[in-house]
Amino acid sequence: MDRRLTPANGRVAALHLAGSVTADQYLAGWAMSVAVPVADLRAAPHGGRDRQLLLGAQVTVFEDRTGWSFVQATDGHVGYLRSDQLGPVVAPTHFVATPATHAYTEETFKSPDLLHLPLGCRVRVEDERHKFFETEVGFVPKKHLRGLDRPMGDPVTVAQLHFGVPYLWGGNSTRGIDCSGLVSAGLQACGIACPPDSDLQLAELGTAFSDDYRRGDLIFWKGHVGFMVDAETLIHANAHHMAVVYEPIAQAVVRIAAQGDGDIIAQKRL
Repeated sequence: MDRRLTPANGRVAALHLAGSVTADQYLAGWAMSVAVPVADLRAAPHGGRDRQLLLGAQVTVFEDRTGWSFVQATDGHVGYLRSDQLGPVVAPTHFVATPATHAYTEETFKSPDLLHLPLGCRVRVEDERHKFFETEVGFVPKKHLRGLDRPMGDPVTVAQLHFGVPYLWGGNSTRGIDCSGLVSAGLQACGIACPPDSDLQLAELGTAFSDDYRRGDLIFWKGHVGFMVDAETLIHANAHHMAVVYEPIAQAVVRIAAQGDGDIIAQKRL
């Protein structure tokens, strides 16, 4: 079984895995929400970052032990979050639809800011004021939020909002992002389910095609993925540029092959 997608660590496992994996205890788990703007989801307590989860994301918790919670995110990814980064389920109503925003103590931009919220963070609107929404984390400019019932319409437009964001292995936000994180951010903002890593995206997203590239096509290399902006231009987060960049697809193909990472292995249309 894939460790990333299997909620089992030997001590505990999800109830549906009884008979399939060995564990001391099988649990249904309990729901909680991410309570900080960006939280690292780790392969092990104090271990390396696998992915990131944003404010308002819901997880199923199977174990809270020595300050670390063993969880499964809604996209299926399993790992460990610091327990102090979780809180009660929020039931968000809106998401940040700009590259970033701030939550303020009062309904004025001159009041102290409480949190820096990257694109994709989810909040619950509790009251509407003239220019701000009051949320559970503070007052947020109305122009920066979008209702969850009004998803974005174009994943590439969302990806383009990340232009220039620094590359970060396992990153999922405008603070830092990697190739599969960029694809996830684009699709999730449009209400499209997306697995967390590029190999899983290759297996689950879209349909193979062989005609000319179109906006929104996904181009896959081994361990790498990007969106086509148009017939000739790729947008992707990559470690060569250490940022989200536009790159002519012909140039990217030659460069990636030259650095030893092979040729395109698939092209998928959503």
